[in-house]
Amino acid sequence: MALGRSLADTLRPPKIVLLRGDLGAGKTTLVKGIAEAFCAASAEDVTSPTFTLVHEYRGPEVNLFHVDLYRVDTPRQLETLGLDDLMAENSILLIEWGEKFPRFERERNVEIAFERPSENERRIRILTQD
Repeated sequence: MALGRSLADTLRPPKIVLLRGDLGAGKTTLVKGIAEAFCAASAEDVTSPTFTLVHEYRGPEVNLFHVDLYRVDTPRQLETLGLDDLMAENSILLIEWGEKFPRFERERNVEIAFERPSENERRIRILTQD
């Protein structure tokens, strides 16, 4: 969560952020910190959008959209989510499993990759493309 809070200064909208990592790697925990930093939600209110696919957190200056594409398999299914409609000058899309769709590989501004070499260790790489 602390990393998410510290990243907020570099995540000025509009942005598409890909969150890569296995299940349980810490993607949603990072989003909790980002949401708190933007005063869009408290950590307790941020949950994984695994079944709802998109959670929206509105802050005074920035709107966050936490997207989980784990259960989305085809471009047609992706189209029905209307993610293009969510992009605005004050929006940040935080997309889990976006690497399943080449479009997000091309359009992303930031990629945050989580690795778990062991149970108690995490490596986090941040790649920017601005």
